[in-house]
Amino acid sequence: MAATAFLIAPSTPPDYHRIISPTLSIPSDPRVSVPVGLLACQRDPLLRTLETSVVSASIFQPPPSPSAANGTAKTKKKAVLAPEIPNEPLLQVILHDTVIFPEGGGQPTDVGTITTAADAVDWEVVQCKRHGGHAVHYVRVRNVEVDAALLAFSPGAKVTVSLGQEGYDRRYDHMSMHTSQHLLSALLETRLDLPTLSWSLTNYPSPSYVEVPRGMTLDEISSIQTEANRLVFEGRKVHVEVEELDLVQEQSNTAPKLESGRSVGKALPEDYTGGVKRVVVIDGVDRNPCCGTHLPSIHNLQLFLLPHTEALSRSSATSARLYFLAGPRLIAHLTTTHSLLTNTAAVLSCGAPLVPERVSQVVDERKRAEKRVSDIELELAEHIARELVANITAYTGEAPYKRHIHRIDDSSNALGFLSAIAFAITNTLPGESKHPYVVVLSSSPSAQTGGSISTVLVLGSEDAKVKLAGEALKAKLGVKGGGKGPRWSGKFIGTWKDSRENVGIDGVLQVI
Repeated sequence: MAATAFLIAPSTPPDYHRIISPTLSIPSDPRVSVPVGLLACQRDPLLRTLETSVVSASIFQPPPSPSAANGTAKTKKKAVLAPEIPNEPLLQVILHDTVIFPEGGGQPTDVGTITTAADAVDWEVVQCKRHGGHAVHYVRVRNVEVDAALLAFSPGAKVTVSLGQEGYDRRYDHMSMHTSQHLLSALLETRLDLPTLSWSLTNYPSPSYVEVPRGMTLDEISSIQTEANRLVFEGRKVHVEVEELDLVQEQSNTAPKLESGRSVGKALPEDYTGGVKRVVVIDGVDRNPCCGTHLPSIHNLQLFLLPHTEALSRSSATSARLYFLAGPRLIAHLTTTHSLLTNTAAVLSCGAPLVPERVSQVVDERKRAEKRVSDIELELAEHIARELVANITAYTGEAPYKRHIHRIDDSSNALGFLSAIAFAITNTLPGESKHPYVVVLSSSPSAQTGGSISTVLVLGSEDAKVKLAGEALKAKLGVKGGGKGPRWSGKFIGTWKDSRENVGIDGVLQVI
């Protein structure tokens, strides 16, 4: 008989959520919404689906843009990244309870679906936000009139709210990073006396970061990582303690400040009216007020700290960011890094451990090759200059010697080569030369399009004639540029044709 394996879905321990106030309870009246702090997603962070009912629904009215009022288009950078609210009909729906977390505590919003029981229609929840103490779901209205949508979400209507697989994967990533941040911040403060000034849960799969008052040494980073993973291997449990909130007292407690005046963390939001104080506890490690969702244990949150800090300079102080990865992001980082390493090794035809050494060899060879090219270009520039100087000194006409030389150049510094020719001409001509001249040097790439850039350089013995030639090139060919003294340089954008641009330059030289 073949063996059968059953995978049991992870569940939240019954003692995870602890109400420690004797007078606090979860509202049971379906006409009343459970306040933020006591939501199902906060009581049971691994719960994916919940049957509940509608408390209220209204049409979403987007607030006026600040730029519309004052005529400016400046946008404020969001600290928490959230899905964009689509420019289409939306409902704001408040449920009795929900498994969809409203953004808060530095943690972005969940996404999911609400299924109305009466017609079994799935409605997409694009965002969930905290309004005061209520979790408000932003529900997309599609293939139906808004009035019909409002009818489907009539107060008392039975619904099933669900994260779905995509929503749960997003939530699990957020929980992994958020719980890891609590662990990291606790160790930074207790071991190194480094309070967390702020933190950012960035978009997946980028590393998140905590901001600390100063940079850290490699030894400090390594010691914190080692200590964090020791606690992870021990499997320290996480639980939440909830009590009634003394709003007056909490709002009077301002965020502590450093000697520089910089605030440490954030105080309670001014618009919070939930009436609940929520503290997240990592056993024996940390107690921290937070409204976010957290894993019941840190046993699978191996923490990786990027071995450097990024300095941030402000007018009053200098702080630094310490980047970290955990959970799904750490796996994604390792997978991507391994793929990049193996691909690089294949390109360099060596084993992965030899990639740093091989890259150093390639860089050294590149530098030597660039030096050889530079030397050869200098020799070529001097050769062209000697030929021009010979022609200038042999010229016996009354008018200045005039010459245009065009070449094909696919390098990234075409002007540099033309300038090398100009310097060589100046250095080669006798110091007291009485041979007047005007020379136009130009170059264009071999493959050209309407956006190709060609380079033009004018040099001569008389400043006035150089300036006159430059202005004529502007007017006749549309060359954009300028100059001072015996040189003028510019750029021509478009397709360079010998029958047009070269002829045009020859015409300019004839009339100056």
